[in-house]
Amino acid sequence: MSPVRVRQPRGAEEINRAIRAFLSERRGRALTAAERREYERLRAEWVTAGRAERWWRKG
Repeated sequence: MSPVRVRQPRGAEEINRAIRAFLSERRGRALTAAERREYERLRAEWVTAGRAERWWRKG
């Protein structure tokens, strides 16, 4: 039986880099509806990661 791999959540910095890369690839034009949804998904992931990191620092 092979081990089950659990994906570790990405940190806010890593997600921020992904957002910047995503947007820089699309510089100079409006996002399509699908791209806008992907951007919003990434942004929500970034907000969640930032909150989690702040919570852990306070703890």
